[in-house]
Amino acid sequence: MMVGMRFFLILAAVALLVGLARAQAPQTLTLKDAETIALAAHPRIQAASATALAAEKVITEVRSAYYPTTYGNLTGVKTQTGTRLATGYLAASNVYDRYADGLVVSQLVTDFGRTAKLSQTAELQASSQREGIVVSRADVLLGVDQAYFRTMKAQAVLTVAEQTVNERQVVTNRVEALAKAKLKSGLDVSFAEVNLGQAELLLVAAQNDLKAAYADLSLALGFPDRRQFILTEEPLPPAPPQEVEALLTEAFSQRPELARQRFTAQSAHAFELAERDLWFPTISSLANLGLVQVGDTTGKTKVFRRSYAAGGFNVAIPVFNGKLFSARHAEARFRAQAEERRLRDDENKVAHEVQVAWLDALTAYRRLDLTAKILTQATQALKLADARYRMGLSSIVELQQAQLNQTQAAIDQASAKYDYAARAAALNYAVGLLR
Repeated sequence: MMVGMRFFLILAAVALLVGLARAQAPQTLTLKDAETIALAAHPRIQAASATALAAEKVITEVRSAYYPTTYGNLTGVKTQTGTRLATGYLAASNVYDRYADGLVVSQLVTDFGRTAKLSQTAELQASSQREGIVVSRADVLLGVDQAYFRTMKAQAVLTVAEQTVNERQVVTNRVEALAKAKLKSGLDVSFAEVNLGQAELLLVAAQNDLKAAYADLSLALGFPDRRQFILTEEPLPPAPPQEVEALLTEAFSQRPELARQRFTAQSAHAFELAERDLWFPTISSLANLGLVQVGDTTGKTKVFRRSYAAGGFNVAIPVFNGKLFSARHAEARFRAQAEERRLRDDENKVAHEVQVAWLDALTAYRRLDLTAKILTQATQALKLADARYRMGLSSIVELQQAQLNQTQAAIDQASAKYDYAARAAALNYAVGLLR
């Protein structure tokens, strides 16, 4: 019995360890997978969607003025025997015990277009908020793309750092062996060990950068914790165009920020017209019907009909309100002017972003060939410096400098591809192609 229980516990522990190992296994991601995950569950996009839905409900709120308003009343009064109203309102002075129930129906006939303009204002504002969803999607996609390529870059730099440590360890072992054979001095050993220490520092920094890149990518995907990923290599984006004018034209028509601000400015102008229409009359109709029982306090016969019904209309004509409507119209006009100025400012910012992103992408693309050539030259120089050092034709300082140059060239070449991919993503964002 005890043996069986022990065997069962061992199996349970093994299953738990296997489950934990699977749970902690890095997730394999392509760039498309990462974008899909972020778009599906990122809180920033969800917040923008909720804001847009709230703005759409405002349209229904404004349009409710077109429909009748109906509400019911229940009224009961208990009076003191033999009393009348003496002060207060200009009304019948007789006070009776009564109970009544009924309906009141009111309907706007016309306000000469003010409600229509308020409805247009709400529709344009809702369109602006819907463009806000596109803006949030673009922001999230840019963050995902750049975090993805930063992580790929950190992995490439880590690979270079590991190779550098291995290569300098080999050189250090060889120099130590030569020093033991009295063929090299202890100074050479010290230089070799310093080089190895610098490579180990580079490795530690690369490991930390990779962990930070994983944290950035996890945040960009909408995860609250840091996760590790196995990222798939992506094809290199095409070269950027040689002229920027076409990109500027496309950005002015595609950037969701500009579309959002255009809707906001149009909404402000519509609201300005609605505030102007405050001076127009408002015509509405009213109907009131129900049942009532009224009697004197001694319970004698009823003095009013049991049912009642009435209808009428009302015309409200603004005359004087201390310049309230004038001030509201002026406020709306100035706010509309401010939104127009913001649109112009946003267009200037977009033009600047496109030009800077284009220049950065163009420079990063040119670095691809340059870093490859430099790495080839640095590798060749390291081979020559190593051969000269072995033959005793140069000092270890020359070999050390060649090693440093080759390491930096390898890091630059490994980084250039992912730097350009990140710059290309930024250019697509600036033009409005990330959605």
